Amino acid sequence: MVGNSPEVSGSISVRLFGTFEIRRDGVPLVTAGMAGCKPRHILEILLLNLGKPVSKDRIIETVWRSAAGGGTVATLESYVSGIRRAIQPGNTKSGPLRTANGGYVLDPALVDLDLARFRTLVAAAGQAGPSEAYPLLTEALELSAEPLLGSELASDWADEARAQLAAERLAALTRAAEAAVRTGRSLDAIRWASTAVSSDPLNERAWTLLVQAYESGGLVGEGLAAYSRCRSVFDRDLGCNPGPALQEAHLRLLHQQAAGNAELSEVMAALCVLDGSMNGPSAAGPGEPGAVRTREEAGRIVAEFLRRAQVAV
Repeated sequence: MVGNSPEVSGSISVRLFGTFEIRRDGVPLVTAGMAGCKPRHILEILLLNLGKPVSKDRIIETVWRSAAGGGTVATLESYVSGIRRAIQPGNTKSGPLRTANGGYVLDPALVDLDLARFRTLVAAAGQAGPSEAYPLLTEALELSAEPLLGSELASDWADEARAQLAAERLAALTRAAEAAVRTGRSLDAIRWASTAVSSDPLNERAWTLLVQAYESGGLVGEGLAAYSRCRSVFDRDLGCNPGPALQEAHLRLLHQQAAGNAELSEVMAALCVLDGSMNGPSAAGPGEPGAVRTREEAGRIVAEFLRRAQVAV
């Protein structure tokens, strides 16, 4: 499996989604070397930059900010020594945490990180067709379901990491919904697209996939309701209507709805004629039920329908 890395001797596995946790040989690490928030923050920052050296100056600026002083470098080095003893006991020079370019780096070959697995799965899905991509995207989304760095609620650097992940996850959600639509998984597509819309109500691609998922699942009423919500949000927040792809999906749903109602089908055909389009129910041949051939006839049908509707009200 793409998301499962084989364990290497001296390696650790780290969880950043949900509760922060480090394991070695399947056993959680709880040691004095990791006591306190600053050592944890230092390690988390290195994990967010897995495989990339992070300078001491950058770590100090991120963790200590305005509280940094003349002895901060020595304090940082002391904390890093404690982290080394905790995660690679007896192997402080060649374990996962290394000194590099005036800073520190975590060796990705010795760290199984859930965030890195998420990105590996998404990248692999990008190189695969819909059938192969869908399970990879599903695994990635399930892996990242809990908040990133959930215990770091008041850190700007953690907020930045969460914002970046939110964008990546939104892209994965829309791709999962698209793969589900294309492979006939309508209910899954609705679930992923709905989550994407909740994350970003102005994401037109997510709305389009949601309406298409309802369409492919035969849920005409739900699809029409979703389009109505989208149009309302776009009008309120953007001052515009949904784009052509979403409007076309909406029109197809209206045609499906009309197909089950003879009167409504005739009205839809008349509206298509008045709009200059013959791609809907109006495309019926001469003499067939629902056929509308002239604009005058279409006008009479729509006028009569509106008259009856007013009387009913």
